[in-house]
Amino acid sequence: MREDAILSPSQVGQYLKNMMDRDHLLSRLLVRGELSNYKMYPSGHHYFTLKDGEGALRCVMFRSDAQSLRFRPENGMQVIAAGRVTVFPRDGQYQMYCARLTPEGVGDLALAFEQLKEKLAREGLFDPAHKKDIPVFSRKIALITSPAGAAVRDMIRILGARWPLAEVTVIPVRVQGAEAPQEIATAIRWADANRVADLLITGRGGGSMEDLWAFNEEIVARAIYSVDTPIISAVGHEPDVTIADFVADLRASTPSNAAELAVPDQNEVYGALLGVGERLERALARERQQKQPRYAELCRRFLADQEDFSDGNLEQCGITHGFINEDLEECTREILEMIRKSSRVI
Repeated sequence: MREDAILSPSQVGQYLKNMMDRDHLLSRLLVRGELSNYKMYPSGHHYFTLKDGEGALRCVMFRSDAQSLRFRPENGMQVIAAGRVTVFPRDGQYQMYCARLTPEGVGDLALAFEQLKEKLAREGLFDPAHKKDIPVFSRKIALITSPAGAAVRDMIRILGARWPLAEVTVIPVRVQGAEAPQEIATAIRWADANRVADLLITGRGGGSMEDLWAFNEEIVARAIYSVDTPIISAVGHEPDVTIADFVADLRASTPSNAAELAVPDQNEVYGALLGVGERLERALARERQQKQPRYAELCRRFLADQEDFSDGNLEQCGITHGFINEDLEECTREILEMIRKSSRVI
C-alpha cells in the first residue's frame, strides 16, 4: 500500500482487521478481568465489558458459544475469557470475540452448582414442608436410571433380597451427556402421571462432577419437585451431593443405600411379627388365668339359684368353663398361625 494512498474508513477498518487476524497473540488470547455491563439479548448473544483498574475491553459471546456456559455470569465477577480480538469494520471498534468464559478461583461447574442451589432455595424447592413420606411397604418401585451398569443391578438385587413382595420396574434413561437431563425429567413426569409405582428412585453410580452433572440441571430439579410420587435420589457415592438430592423427598448416599431405604428387611419384619405373636400369646394366657376365678364364681352363683341343684349341674358348669378356656386357646392358636403364614409369605 502506497504511503499517499487515500483510504475509506471501511478500508482502514478492514486493513486493521486483517492485521489483527494474522497476529498470533490476538488470535488466541486469554484475558482476566471484571465483568461489567453484562447483557444477554433475545438472540442468545451475550455482550459485556472486561475491565481492570486502568482499562476496558468490549466483548461479545455469540449464542453458539454461550450455550456451553455452565454458570450465570454476573456483573462484578472476576473471570478469564478465551477468544480473539479483532476489529468490526462497520463501526471501527475493536472487541474480543469470546469462545469460552470461566470464573476465576472456582470451576464453572462449582459456581453453576452454587448459583442454581441458591436460586431454587429462594423459590422453596428445598423446603422440608414439601417433602413427601416414603412408603413403608411399597408394592411397586420404579428405577429411573441407566439399564446398564452396576448401580441398577445392585438396586434390583438388594430390593429382591430385602422385600421380594415389591414389583420393580426399570425405566431406562441416559444419565450422562447432553440428552440426559431431558430424558430423566421426562421419565419422572411420565412415571408419576401414569402411576407406574408407589416410589421412584432416580440416580446413577459414581463419577466425576461432569459425569454426575445431569442431576444438577434445573429441569431435573423441577421435575422432581412437581410430581406427587415420592422420590429417592441416589447419585454417586457418599461425598457426592447434587441438586437432585436437595429437592428429592429422601437422599441416599449410594444407589445400594437407596434400595435399603426404600423397603424394609423381610427378616426384621418376620422377627417383629413373631415377637408380636409371642406377646399376644402371653397376654391371652394372663387374661385366661385372671378370668378363671371369675368364671368359677359365676358358675357357682348360677347353680346356687337353681332349684334342681345336683352334682351333674356342677359338672356341666365345669364343662362350660372348660369350653371357655378351649375357645381362648383356640383363638390364640389361630392368631399365631395367621402370623406365621404371613411371615412365610414375606
